[in-house]
Amino acid sequence: MAEKICRLQPDCFVDTRDMPVFTKMAELWQEVDGLICVMAAGIVVRGLAPLCQDKKKDPCVLVLDEKGRFVISLLSGHLGGGNRLATELAWKIGGQAVITTGSDVTGHTALDLWAERNGLVVENRKKMTEMSAKLVNEGRLHLFTDYENDSLPEDFQRVSTPDSADIVVSDRDYPNCSALFLRPCALTVGLGCNRGTGKEDFETAVHELCQDEGLARDAICGFASIDLKNDEQGLLDFVSGEGLALQFYGKKELNAVQGVSTSAAVLAATGAKGVAEPAAILAAETDLGPGQLIVRKRKWKDVTAAVAMKQIRLSV
Repeated sequence: MAEKICRLQPDCFVDTRDMPVFTKMAELWQEVDGLICVMAAGIVVRGLAPLCQDKKKDPCVLVLDEKGRFVISLLSGHLGGGNRLATELAWKIGGQAVITTGSDVTGHTALDLWAERNGLVVENRKKMTEMSAKLVNEGRLHLFTDYENDSLPEDFQRVSTPDSADIVVSDRDYPNCSALFLRPCALTVGLGCNRGTGKEDFETAVHELCQDEGLARDAICGFASIDLKNDEQGLLDFVSGEGLALQFYGKKELNAVQGVSTSAAVLAATGAKGVAEPAAILAAETDLGPGQLIVRKRKWKDVTAAVAMKQIRLSV
């Protein structure tokens, strides 16, 4: 059966090493996207119990009987792709896929997959589980968003205020709202600075900017500046710590951006009429169109920062 699966399924191999099965599972756990186990489900459960950590990271696990009658999606059915793989594999070998995740059984939207398709960051995993259960049990969720949408799943009902929503899709902070927050990776922060500015100064500026403007830090997808700052160690260290992209633009690119604040001092020092605002706008450009400046530049002692927003459209 394992050899048959490998003939039918691309990027698949049979592990024939002579070692205890639990040891084999542990070694493969961090190396593969999925495990297809042709054995009793009980063996698999006992072997995987000490390995399972997070459904965002764990590989998917399928369990098959020796005849291939049943293909069970046991672990990471949604984000790990186990349900999809089980359905595909069952069709290829003439078996029956066994899917037990609630949304798939009831036909409702899988919240985690919908968030992933739309590039949304889950702010609270526990709340995600609660809302997934509510959708299965009640059949509908109320959603508030300040973004455009081409269409929404049929079991989502759009509402006009965050307080009446089960799910909020926004880059804004609503501190008294108890809904599930899904953050679009939509904000880009343009940064300018004096030479020798420390990492802590950038952290202070970005923190205060988000706090004062009511922006969610999780919605920031990247930072940008002028190429003259590509060796600015404090800037590099700060962005590296954030784990986000940092883009640099030349003065010609920055000067081509219209509708931004200008500075004679910046122009004299860099040849660019501005840095923070045009850099943020350029970094927020997507296939949907140019970025929109939502926070004009603010100045700290050694840092200047501005925020632009990507165009976002939600879909089914």
